[in-house]
Amino acid sequence: MTLQYTVEELMAAVISREIQDGEVVAVGTISPVPAAGAILAKLHHAPGAELAVWMVREYWPFSEGVKEFFDLAQKGAVDLFFLGGAQIDQFGNTNLHVLGDYDRPKVRLPGGAGSGTLYYTVPRVILFKTDHTNRSFVEKVDFVTGAGQSPPEVRRQGHAEKCITPLCVFRYNPGTGRLELDSVHPGVELQQVVENTGFDLGEIEQVPQTRAPEAEELEILRTAVKEKLRTTYPHFVQTAFHSA
Repeated sequence: MTLQYTVEELMAAVISREIQDGEVVAVGTISPVPAAGAILAKLHHAPGAELAVWMVREYWPFSEGVKEFFDLAQKGAVDLFFLGGAQIDQFGNTNLHVLGDYDRPKVRLPGGAGSGTLYYTVPRVILFKTDHTNRSFVEKVDFVTGAGQSPPEVRRQGHAEKCITPLCVFRYNPGTGRLELDSVHPGVELQQVVENTGFDLGEIEQVPQTRAPEAEELEILRTAVKEKLRTTYPHFVQTAFHSA
């Protein structure tokens, strides 16, 4: 029997597989898909992972607000962080500030909320985007909120490893400094990814298919994970999980 699942469930399952047992994993604001993936990992294959999921009380161990969290990250004690953006470009830069010219923007966005700092201080960063169009994946972001690269004399702990979208998974290649196609999700054609990506993906001969969610992963997502996110992300809980 073919399992039915939503794109949010697929992304959460893919995200969860990036989390290793024993890691300290943080998820920021307005990030229900990574939150679902992190909790799924904790309940499925990484029971020793320590989670810091913003606004989910069970998984937010700080009592003094975000300063405590940023202090921890700057000490190098956070292993993995999930970072999104209104725009993401081929170099792994993210934009959470403005669309268009900075002085006369078409859209002014809420800002980085410290994401630029976390991009430098957390060893492993996974980018994510809940839409995939050539306006969101661009050749060059209009404003660099989080820098995917930095000069060699600038100290940083790591860089983006992957970028997970509704259509595919990109992998960051440190040698080229670019995002490259890693896998295409089930039911998605390669040409669909090409047409909806605003930067050149290069010559692609063969791309693996992303592994679909397994029955056990979906069961955990639709029961325990759904319940744990109900208060923080009520709309997400109503729409993101497949019902028979």
